[in-house]
Amino acid sequence: MLGAGGKMGPTLARMLRRAADSLGDDRRVVAVSRFGSGAVEAQLNNAGVETVKCDLLDRNAVARLPAASNVIFMAGQKFGTSGSPATTWAMNVLVPAIATERYADARIVAFSTGNVYGLTPVAGGGSRETDALAPVGDYAQSCVGRERMLEHYSASRGTAVAILRLNYANDLRYGVLTDIALAVWNGSPVDLTMGHVNVIWQRDANARALECLPLASSPPFTVNVTGSAISSVREIAERFGQILEKTPHLVGREAPDALVANTGKAREILGEPETSVDSMIAWTADWIREGRPLLGKPTHFAARDGAF
Repeated sequence: MLGAGGKMGPTLARMLRRAADSLGDDRRVVAVSRFGSGAVEAQLNNAGVETVKCDLLDRNAVARLPAASNVIFMAGQKFGTSGSPATTWAMNVLVPAIATERYADARIVAFSTGNVYGLTPVAGGGSRETDALAPVGDYAQSCVGRERMLEHYSASRGTAVAILRLNYANDLRYGVLTDIALAVWNGSPVDLTMGHVNVIWQRDANARALECLPLASSPPFTVNVTGSAISSVREIAERFGQILEKTPHLVGREAPDALVANTGKAREILGEPETSVDSMIAWTADWIREGRPLLGKPTHFAARDGAF
């Protein structure tokens, strides 16, 4: 797992470890990251996950990483792009090139983003994998660059690749639902301009990644990964208001377009995600009401200009 120290990586690493243990064949699970948090690394080690500290921009360091037949690529940068676009391009384009060169003979599942599509009419049911890409801003443009690097090595080296265009995984500690619930709880404004979103429970998004390993191919298999429903931000806020006994402070009006995806391909091949939006909302409301820990990493899902 490359870039395993972020928001999703530690939970996916533990899921992988449990899956490997169930097979009983002594396979290794290796999580690679800079691991700025020693606590995260310790938790992974305690769960039986091997960890390797590595700067993925260092080609020599990447060359020394353990061999692997299956790779989950999660590295990238989104927030901080406006202040340091060059770093974002390096992380989102150069790093996947270095990694895919190193693991050209492996199967690679790589996380991308629905931002590569740009805004799409909500009434159309969301962006599809066959739609032309229309990235807005350095972050989204660099993510197209990530996909192009993966496509390049897949074409030139025959590397089997699956590209997951993810929209808004949610954990109780972070995510669009946590952002909205926290705003309702605190009486802060909920901007309705980006009036619709897709959300998926983080466990379900992680499961999608593992399910896509056998689907990796050359040319790459590409699939949207998010919840099946296109949810109304207004309705989510109002539901949180009911549960939390607060009156949402709603501002703005819904635009006719949003960053939303169609998941027909994923549902046809992989089935429905297990966790419903209603369950996520109920769990998140309880979490916020009880004052449980948060990551303090807002999604900025309402941003429509591609600036992060």
